[in-house]
Amino acid sequence: MGGLGIDFGTANTVVGTTEEGIVLNEPSFMLVRTKEPSRALAIGKDARDLVGRTPVGITSVRPMKDGVVVDLESARAYLSAVVKRVNPRRRFGLRPKGVISVPAGATPLERRALLEVGHEAGMRKVGLIPEPVAGAFGCGINPLEARAHLIVDIGGGTSEITAFCFGGMLSHRSCRQAGDELTNALYQYLRSEHKIIVGQLTAERAKVGSPDVTEGESLVLEGRDAVTGRARLVTLETDEIVEALKPTTAGIVQTLTACLEDLPAQAVGDVMSEGLLVIGGGSMLRGLAPLLESSFGFPVKTAERPLTCVAEGATACLEHPEVIAAYSI
Repeated sequence: MGGLGIDFGTANTVVGTTEEGIVLNEPSFMLVRTKEPSRALAIGKDARDLVGRTPVGITSVRPMKDGVVVDLESARAYLSAVVKRVNPRRRFGLRPKGVISVPAGATPLERRALLEVGHEAGMRKVGLIPEPVAGAFGCGINPLEARAHLIVDIGGGTSEITAFCFGGMLSHRSCRQAGDELTNALYQYLRSEHKIIVGQLTAERAKVGSPDVTEGESLVLEGRDAVTGRARLVTLETDEIVEALKPTTAGIVQTLTACLEDLPAQAVGDVMSEGLLVIGGGSMLRGLAPLLESSFGFPVKTAERPLTCVAEGATACLEHPEVIAAYSI
């Protein structure tokens, strides 16, 4: 295995290799015993499926918050388990190279923590690449060309709006209105307006929808009645979900406005002619693209593979170290 390109996100972890492409796409969850937090019992989907169902003495952990390491011990245990899963037959002394995506607004201390976790998880020559740059690269955009590109990356913990050109950043803004905040907003809306308490996974599925449910149709959610405590179903129109999330998505619109105001006039021209690219799990949010288009009046494109394009771009950087060199801070 020549190397690993890793999108180590708050909500999902995606890993790619130069030989096989994407080899892992799992939720960033880990199960540990309360008395032994440095040893992973399960990771990814196996761990996430037990959210809200964990037995006594076992807890569910999310190793990343807002896209950065907050607990070195948990992050080290989790990433070690990930590397072992994708590279189980590693020969003695043969450690894979790694490129890990990092939020564009990460501090030097947060970047250093991620590098340390990568090395201790079993990788060598770990490089870091800003997530919006990696996502654009994974979508076929050349980050080194003399043309401005604007990327909206809506992750689990933060939303980042970044403009770059010719190997450098032009503008960057971030906000807390992202996947987790949107899920919580819908959870609170259902509790206050429909008097039903749903699980986190149920709220998340309703938020992003599914291919067989289109705008204007309805979906059924299961939960517990907030008054009687009994099991109950509620039917929601998808348009109602869009309206319920608008107060939270307004924060993303305000952040994008601020990022645009920072851009040079010529760069704004590039964006107006080419449009902006939305990546990350939040790009699948109901009604997001029409909202951005109506707010700004220029084209909005959603990545074809919004959940994996960052890892694809990080993997491509293994063969294009000049991109890492240009965007290293």
